[in-house]
Amino acid sequence: MTDTPFQRERLEKPKLIYPFEKPPEVGNVLKVAPGVVWMRMPLPMALNHINVWCLEDNTGWTVVDTGMRTDETLAAWRALFAKTTEQRPLTRVFVTHMHPDHIGMAGWLTRKFNCRLWMTRLEYLNCRVLTADTGREAPEDGVKFYRKAGWSDGAVENYQARFGNFGKRIHALPESYHRIKDGEEVRIGANIWRVIVGTGHSPEHACLYCKELKLLISGDQVLPRISSNVSVQPTEPDADPMHDWLESLAKIKREVPDDVLVLPSHNDCFRGLHARLDYLAASQERTLDRLRKTLKEPRRAIDVFAALFGRSIDETDGSLLNLATGESLACLNYLLHRGEIGRELNDAGVAMYQMV
Repeated sequence: MTDTPFQRERLEKPKLIYPFEKPPEVGNVLKVAPGVVWMRMPLPMALNHINVWCLEDNTGWTVVDTGMRTDETLAAWRALFAKTTEQRPLTRVFVTHMHPDHIGMAGWLTRKFNCRLWMTRLEYLNCRVLTADTGREAPEDGVKFYRKAGWSDGAVENYQARFGNFGKRIHALPESYHRIKDGEEVRIGANIWRVIVGTGHSPEHACLYCKELKLLISGDQVLPRISSNVSVQPTEPDADPMHDWLESLAKIKREVPDDVLVLPSHNDCFRGLHARLDYLAASQERTLDRLRKTLKEPRRAIDVFAALFGRSIDETDGSLLNLATGESLACLNYLLHRGEIGRELNDAGVAMYQMV
């Protein structure tokens, strides 16, 4: 439920501008614009941080994203509160989307400051559904989904053992929230921020654009050095999230000028939004071209990892295998929905894909 660690781009990378020499250390803040500060929260994984933003909001602060529920993140928030000499409270908590590194501390923060959670409807409701799986056994539909993708018995057993962990990384959400919508304009302090919804990485991901400050809080929709994970999930096996993500890249380019400073959830703040959007779209098309060549012969979802990511995937790493399989299926479903490939089940019930 985070961003893909795979290096799939082969094009010449655009020369983005990174205006800050280094990011803030955990427990500290860095001012990026009038009334806007940058903070970092630690993550217990290879992608070891998430960026969190605070926006000055009249008598307090609005925070955008919160970090994952861990002891380290809790300590980082407490260190920040201890250093705030004015002791101005949080007035509301915005969450770009439902993944644990973004929403994990939202319940704790909203209860601590008695403030409202602001997010899109699909993100809130999907998060509630997934947290309800905590402690449940893996559903048979999920087992069939991964067997159909070509997973071994051992890989399926790992999935069954890990199932239901989503809710363990999230503080209980508030029972109510304030819904934000695509195109809505929200006043935060002295400035107006427009909600721009993207899809593909998550169901209804909210970016925030401020024309006056020339800022885009991009969440996971646009990242400067890695690609957003775009995956098919067992709950919607025939989905076409890659199409949604590519459409969202084009939408952001139409609606946000190139002169913004982009505040992403991972890596560093950067300038060069349109070049990065073009690069991501072109890189994905290159990836799909490699996949088309590979599918001249029948292939399972797990057989196309090398074509998509330039590497094999160790099936004992359940988290990485899950990400790779989900993204492989996103690419395969993209071609399937456009009639470029066919899909048939072999005698073992595994889906085989091939160009038509």
